[in-house]
Amino acid sequence: MALNLTWSDNQEIHPISEELASLLERLLQEAGQAEKVEEGEVSLTFVTDQEIHELNKQYRNMDKPTDVLSFSMQEFVDEEPEILYELEEGEAEPDDFSDVLGDIVISVERAKAQAEDYGHSFEREVGFLFVHGFLHLIGYDHEDEAAEKTMMDKQEAILGKVGLSR
Repeated sequence: MALNLTWSDNQEIHPISEELASLLERLLQEAGQAEKVEEGEVSLTFVTDQEIHELNKQYRNMDKPTDVLSFSMQEFVDEEPEILYELEEGEAEPDDFSDVLGDIVISVERAKAQAEDYGHSFEREVGFLFVHGFLHLIGYDHEDEAAEKTMMDKQEAILGKVGLSR
């Protein structure tokens, strides 16, 4: 297995082109290579501000929209979770999700506004958010200044490899 990207576009504000999807696939491969992640599946969903607001409230207890959310499956794979449910008699064990890295959700409205605010292309902003989400999926965070700098440096290096530098 290699790194695979599946994506869906659940909004109509700024339809996602095949060219952008191809660029995101290249970014995934570059990010995987940079981080020595050779296998896994990433699911990407483009949504509206309203949809990401609801997800942010539900999963992070933050009652506002955000630009990107990441839901890592690796937290459950690397360490055995406590019993999430009990199997019914005769029910098979669930499929192995060890190859699923997780889900990334991007608000297209927020990405479009931020691209305008920062004075760069929509593609660069979506690429930035995607790489940011990917790094979260594999365990990076930006809880303090040093961790944020590490993440930013990694993001910029990966974006630069596909021509999306600032």
